[in-house]
Amino acid sequence: MTLIESYQHKGDGYNPFLIRPGWQVAQLNHAAEEELEAISCLDVHYKTDEVFILIEGEAVLIAASVSNNCIEYDLQVMKQGITYNIPRNVWHKIAMQKGSKVIIVENDYTHLPLPDGDYGFYYLSEDQKADLRSQVNQILNQ
Repeated sequence: MTLIESYQHKGDGYNPFLIRPGWQVAQLNHAAEEELEAISCLDVHYKTDEVFILIEGEAVLIAASVSNNCIEYDLQVMKQGITYNIPRNVWHKIAMQKGSKVIIVENDYTHLPLPDGDYGFYYLSEDQKADLRSQVNQILNQ
């Protein structure tokens, strides 16, 4: 008898693998586009929170308040096994090191296009990218 289901994502990038009505679990594994130097935008979810749990490696969770093209960051070096929540309407991203893996819990419709979906992007200028890199590197070197 097998009552317990198990899931694992072994490839690079994002993979929602357990999807149920109202929620889903995904795994985000390191991919080149998740490295700090590749970050070009921030994401937001307008209707729901999003949960992140580092299961392997090193990553920095980036939250941001954006007003009139000015960005104020709240940066957290993630610790394995800690549950981090990004509330709705908070801009965010993850800067991942090679070998990192993060579990994400979110609503099942999150990545559909608006109006059915729940996400948007804020594209960073070159100066904003440089500022983000500087701030993340500063907390990593503390």
